[in-house]
Amino acid sequence: MALLSKKDAGLLTDPLTDNNPITVQVLGICSALAITAELKASIVMALSVMAVLALGNVAISLLRNIIPSKIRIIVQLVVVAALVIIVDLILKAFSYELSKTLSVFVGLIITNCIIMGRFEAFALGNGPWKSFLDGIGNAAGYGLILVIVGFFRELLGSGTLLGFKVLGDPIEKTGLYAIGYENNGFMLLSPMALIVLGIIIWIQRSRNKVLIEEN
Repeated sequence: MALLSKKDAGLLTDPLTDNNPITVQVLGICSALAITAELKASIVMALSVMAVLALGNVAISLLRNIIPSKIRIIVQLVVVAALVIIVDLILKAFSYELSKTLSVFVGLIITNCIIMGRFEAFALGNGPWKSFLDGIGNAAGYGLILVIVGFFRELLGSGTLLGFKVLGDPIEKTGLYAIGYENNGFMLLSPMALIVLGIIIWIQRSRNKVLIEEN
């Protein structure tokens, strides 16, 4: 017997491509622009959102039958705020410098529309297991875009990946710098993040359009 049914597997795979929360649903754009100048920050933010969304979805799913409808938004905010505080404390304990880099953006996970959207659209109407898969899938789709944007911005803007010099040394003029390559500082600014994200959205939607026409 397969570990996951086809429908359950779709909860994990659909947000990665055909129903990506950033490129298709256009949610969570702010953090995709703000913290993707470094690949490491992009990865940590992606993992943080995954932890909050997956555990939050499970919590809301378990509470869905006892939450009064009039205060469900408040309850959702309390759940996500508690999880974000835990994530922030873990970051400060194990990666203090990175926690300072992310600073306010970790706190803003509380208002990330992907998280509140999945609580409302899925966790309130489904069981804990499916809600967990939905949280992992949507967070992975969100994280995938952050990593792609962060990869190109750090590589082309700083010539590094995860802090390691992969294009050579710009001071000693080794690697690509020996033949005249220069880092594009514009890649580290938010406008370029928007352009890179726009290109990814264009590619994703063009792909989806072709698949729809073929079917």
